[in-house]
Amino acid sequence: MNAIDKAKKLLDGGKTLAVVGKATLVFEGKGIKDLCSLSKEQLCGAAVADKIVGRAAALLLADGGAAEVYAATLSEGGKKVLEDRGIAYAYGTLTKEIVNRAGDGPCPMEVLSRGVENGEELREKIKAWFDEKERRSI
Repeated sequence: MNAIDKAKKLLDGGKTLAVVGKATLVFEGKGIKDLCSLSKEQLCGAAVADKIVGRAAALLLADGGAAEVYAATLSEGGKKVLEDRGIAYAYGTLTKEIVNRAGDGPCPMEVLSRGVENGEELREKIKAWFDEKERRSI
């Protein structure tokens, strides 16, 4: 079994993100936090399977040097990033954009990634967004 097929198989049973590279890593969290927690060393050359890959996730995967990506759901913006960066990809469902959890608008990460082409810049924007969200909940 090749690396991307192994990563896809690891998504079974409620897993949301699987990375098969120097190490095999599996996550169950919602959203982009688990992907943000990965280092370039963990992503470089890896096969990655994710339940949802929007433009933001695709930029982080490209910045990390992922070699191959499978998305159960892929946004058109994410697809363009993967294509532009020459990353092999496959998907189950292609959608115009990723929607937020309430289903009434775009995912905040899709919005944050608009106009951003650099993964490091995006990481900073995502961190600031989560920091602000945490401050508002206190």
